[in-house]
Parts: sequence; structure tokens; C-alpha cells
Amino acid sequence: MKSLRNTALGLTLGIAGASFALADGHAKELTIAIVNNGHMINMQKVAEAYTEETGVKLNWVSLEEGVLREQVTSDTATGGGQYDIINIGMQEAPIWGAAGWIEPLKFSADYDVDDMLPAMRNGLSHEGTLYAAPFYGESSMVMYRKDLTDAAGVNIADNDSWDNVKAAAAAIHDPDNGVYGACLRGKPGWGDNMAFITTVVNSFGGAWFDADFKPTLDSDEWKAAINFYVDLLGNYGPPGSEGNSFNEILALYNEGKCGMWIDATIAASFLTVDGVAYAQSPNAGNPVGANWLWAWAMAVPAGSPNAAESQAFIEWATSKDYIKAVGNHPDFGWGKVPTGTRASTYAIPEFQAAAPFAAAEMAAIESAAPEATDIKPYVGVQFAAIPEFPEVGSAVAQEMAAALSGAKSVDEALEAAQAAADAIMSEAGYY
Repeated sequence: MKSLRNTALGLTLGIAGASFALADGHAKELTIAIVNNGHMINMQKVAEAYTEETGVKLNWVSLEEGVLREQVTSDTATGGGQYDIINIGMQEAPIWGAAGWIEPLKFSADYDVDDMLPAMRNGLSHEGTLYAAPFYGESSMVMYRKDLTDAAGVNIADNDSWDNVKAAAAAIHDPDNGVYGACLRGKPGWGDNMAFITTVVNSFGGAWFDADFKPTLDSDEWKAAINFYVDLLGNYGPPGSEGNSFNEILALYNEGKCGMWIDATIAASFLTVDGVAYAQSPNAGNPVGANWLWAWAMAVPAGSPNAAESQAFIEWATSKDYIKAVGNHPDFGWGKVPTGTRASTYAIPEFQAAAPFAAAEMAAIESAAPEATDIKPYVGVQFAAIPEFPEVGSAVAQEMAAALSGAKSVDEALEAAQAAADAIMSEAGYY
């Protein structure tokens, strides 16, 4: 099997960051690579208090998630040392921890690691050792405009059928008035369009690989799922959907242009339009893997000269006290706290009052099924927890975007995707 390091070296090298340590070894500056999602952006302001208290200057490198993944992977694989703290997720943390790329995390008793939701702790650990701490966690769910569905006389139920969801999208689709029935990810990337697409494939009974890790993108289940996805978004989605990821759709939703959005539960924290309701993810007869499981987490690259200071910051930024700091911050409040990480958050009365999505979010997280099954013989929901997956997923993502844009037929895109995935897995030595 191709080594993890060789897999990563094929990615684009990242931009230069900087960190400095005094002669006595105490860091005065930490460079932190973060994804440019709302909670991470908010952290920059909340963390001003951390600098005031500790004297540690924080240099933020905020990147779109696809770019972040490429740059962080390349830098960490080569020991480049550009970053003291990196944002990674459940796909990377166990693999990189096992490979020695990131430091094991050891926090004080006050941190209360047992308060962490088991799904998040397990997904970021290898053999019981935590390698990344979740800043926020998520599953996926339906977020829809109940005012629009009520006006159209349609309903969306928990774990609804995809056919019913499509019918609801058709009923509320009103492009002449700037409202699109369904807004879904289309931008290519293994964590972008493929995150959503994989859950659709899973719900149709498909998987990325068979028991021998041979790609199965030429299966009937993949063909049915991708035809459905292209038809749904092509007929009832906004123009240019092949360029839309999380942030683009969030903006469209808050402009009142989306009737329905199936995406990360964390999005509910940032929805500002009225009349939003929530439902558990749809399926086509197989509910296992219909909703994903993910955490954007913080980790320390191996060999960092500022490892102790980096761990101290991560302990603060993923603590109960940080959640309270966001809840009490004049610019944010309890509806904007990072969720999906700690059980204690959901017991805070102020949070319960400010977060109407909390019960649906928790139900989605608790029902996510990352374990290997007969249908899906690998760990992971919207990804496969193997080193080669980012390369495979990225290649397939381009083909799915081509199918969505009409540049290729679904059959052509899947044929090319199967060939690309097969070449990568064969070269990696799986068969």
C-alpha cells in the first residue's frame, strides 16, 4: 500500500506561515490554520481575550476548506512547520495520529474530556488516544422554510423518502420570484460536493468500495443516486450550483433564495431568515449513512517547537469556558456557540432558549453510523477512513461537478470516476 506520506506529497504545497519562540522556549506567537466557516471566524474575536490574558499573539490563516485541506496536508506531511495549530477533521485525525504526524493531546482534569460527545471523541482518536479536539461537531439534516411548504401544501418528515423531498422541492420552487426548491452542494471536493453526494449514495444502498476495496462507482446504486442528485438540483436548484459549497449556500439561504437545504447541522447557528424548520436526513430505503458525521477539530503538528503552548490554546478554545465566553460575548450570544462537541452545552438553559435546532442536531449526531457494515466495509459516513480517500474523493468530485453542470452525462462522469478511483487504489497496492 502506498505510504500516507507519499499520498500527501501529491497535493499542492501551502503558503508560508510563521511562528516564533523566545530563547527560553515560551512561544509568544502561534500561527493557526483555520477553515473560513462562521464559528472559526468568530473565534478570532473571542480569542482576543486569550491574548490579553496570556500575552500570546495569534496569527490566523483563514482558508476555504478545500484549500485548507491541501495546504495543511502538504505542510504536515513534509514537516514544513508553517503552522502551530491546524484545523483537521475525522478523516485525518486517526490516520495522522497513527502515522505520527500530529501530537497526542493531553489536557488537565478541568477540561473534562468525558463531557465530549462519544461520537466526536471516538472519531478523533486512534486506539483510545485523542489526537484532535473538536471545536464544533456536526451531522447533516434538512433545513427548510416551513412557511413555503405550508403555503404549497406539502410536508417534509424526518427520514422522508427522496421522492417526497423532490416533490416538496418542486412545489416550493419559484425561480421567477427568486426562490429555489433545493440548494445543495455542487462545488467539487471530497469534503464539498462529495460529502452530500456520498450520503445520497449510502441511502440508495451504495458505497465507495467493496470488501476488497475495489471502487464501486459503476454500480447500479451509484447510477441511481447520481441521476437523482443531478435531476433534483438541475431542475429545482439555483443556477451555477456546481460552484456552491457551504458558505455560498448559507448566503443564498439567508437572502431568502432557498426553500430547502440539506447540509451540516452547524449551519442552523447561522440562519437568519424566519420560518426555518428541521427534519432528519432523507433516505431511499437504507437509512444507514444518510446523515454524515464530522468535526472541525484542532491539532498540533508533530515536532512543533511550540507544542505546549499550542495545546494550551486548544484546551482553552475547546473548553466549557470557551462556550460560555461565546454565549456571553456581546457580538455573538448563546445562539452562536459552537455545538456538537459537549453534552453540557445542551443542558445550558440560555442555549436551549436560543437554539431551536438543538434537538434535531443532537438526534442527527446520535443517529450517524460511521462503523463499517456489510454494505459499507469501511469506517466513515461521507468519507472512507483510509489514507487514499482524499485523492480518490477529489478525483470523483470533479466528475460529479461535470455531470451536474452538463459537461458530461452521468454515465460518462461515473465511468471516468470509476477509472480514476481504480487507478489510484491499484497504484496504492490494494489489489
